Amino acid sequence: MFKIRLLSGIALVIAALVLVTTGGDVLLAAACIISLTGMYELYRVLGFERRSAACIGYLAAVVYYSHLYEPWIPDMMIFVLAFMVILLFVYVLAYPAYHASQIMAAFFGVFYVAVMLSGVWLTRMLENGAYLVWLIFLCSWGCDTCAYCVGVRFGKHQMSPLLSPKKSVEGAIGGLTGTFFLTALYGTLFRRQMGITGNEIWILAAISVAGGVISMIGDLAASGIKRNYEIKDYGKLIPGHGGILDRFDSVIFTAPVIYYLAAYIL
Repeated sequence: MFKIRLLSGIALVIAALVLVTTGGDVLLAAACIISLTGMYELYRVLGFERRSAACIGYLAAVVYYSHLYEPWIPDMMIFVLAFMVILLFVYVLAYPAYHASQIMAAFFGVFYVAVMLSGVWLTRMLENGAYLVWLIFLCSWGCDTCAYCVGVRFGKHQMSPLLSPKKSVEGAIGGLTGTFFLTALYGTLFRRQMGITGNEIWILAAISVAGGVISMIGDLAASGIKRNYEIKDYGKLIPGHGGILDRFDSVIFTAPVIYYLAAYIL
């Protein structure tokens, strides 16, 4: 199992390197496909992944990404309200075919998965986005790796016993500390390419710590949903890792945070 997980992890890293480095329309299309897959996994948990309410959710995600590709919606609130009204329309007409929780999940899934994950592409499109976008992965996968290493060695106090018994306070501190110094090292290595000052390197490191905190919340939130519905993984798409939501749970939360912090602070 470890070998399979390792090979899958290597394949994920290579795929991320290719897609994020390429950026542009390729990355946008990939983010859309990953979002649709993640939404399918979430909707499957509630048992309506192939029904009309789910299809409306998938369509809403495609509409949102088409707007990112070529802005055409004058006010995004129109998109939100129209999506909600259409879902409620289906709920009423099909009653009692859907439980209210399924309709709410259909609405939630678009923003939890598709909109939040689009932060990867949005960050990539910023000035210096080719470098800033990697903060998302430093905050999510980097923080998780550092937290695991420290937690295994020094972990004694459980951070959230009911949600994730194996995660410790010591591991969380190690993860955030590791993220801070990894980002500082990253900023130092690419300082000239990014055109940033020494102070801005520390600002990047601080942003990464904030992203690391959010990534932990995202990871625990995903664990909470799985526990609520008594499942181990969202899917089996990625051998040894589970589904898209199992691997990208922290990235989903971190991406928009890094985007907004980088866009308005740097």
